[in-house]
Amino acid sequence: MTTPITIRPAQPADFPQWKLLWDGYNAFYGRSGPTALPDETTRLTWARFFDDYEPMHALVAERDGQLLGLVHYIFHRSTNVPTSNCYLQDLFTLESARGRGIGRALIEEVYRRADAAHCARVYWLTHESNTTARALYDKVAENSGFLVYRKNLPL
Repeated sequence: MTTPITIRPAQPADFPQWKLLWDGYNAFYGRSGPTALPDETTRLTWARFFDDYEPMHALVAERDGQLLGLVHYIFHRSTNVPTSNCYLQDLFTLESARGRGIGRALIEEVYRRADAAHCARVYWLTHESNTTARALYDKVAENSGFLVYRKNLPL
């Protein structure tokens, strides 16, 4: 019998396994090798998950002590609703674990936590070419039709 998947908040001891998932997520979006995120950005991101003053949160999917997926989300204010919104920023599962409901379970846990925090909505972005993920997203949310514009500023 297969052990069920547990969705839980990330813990400090998860860093080595989380980092493997994080590196996989970033590589998927072309941030690896010479374009990889600086290590200090990764360490700062990790530290924010454990800072009570930060609105950033991390959940992981675990089975038998192995992390199979991650999701990061941020609560923030909005100008058009009196409550907060929840931005699901990062979602990733190991390639070997895809198609087993882990992504859906991570999203649904974010939904539960956003509802408990009285958020008006959960939303996220993905690249239009991410057809595998979009097949799931079309089942668990609606495509708002908005396009994203951005301008990177010097740090």
